[in-house]
Amino acid sequence: MPQKKVTVLARIKAKKGMEQRVKRELASLIAPTHQEAGCIDYVLHQATDDKAMFMFYENWTSKKALDKHLAMPYLKAFVAKAGELLAEPLDVTLWEMVSE
Repeated sequence: MPQKKVTVLARIKAKKGMEQRVKRELASLIAPTHQEAGCIDYVLHQATDDKAMFMFYENWTSKKALDKHLAMPYLKAFVAKAGELLAEPLDVTLWEMVSE
């Protein structure tokens, strides 16, 4: 049975005054992630009405590919800095497509 694609919505809220640093840190994850096997999309967004809010919209070929991404050293390094940079815990949800 083929593995299903998985979509990730990751919401990130920067601490007050840390918005630009968080934006830079998140942007630094894009290039290496695009090189990972199984990465279809990895797109960073910033809220128009709250510049402290960021979101990654991600698509992966499988949950296995996503799990490998989550174990990457550069992602673990960002997570290790989360307490210093973020106003609240990362909000990550997994989704599967139910229509085309």
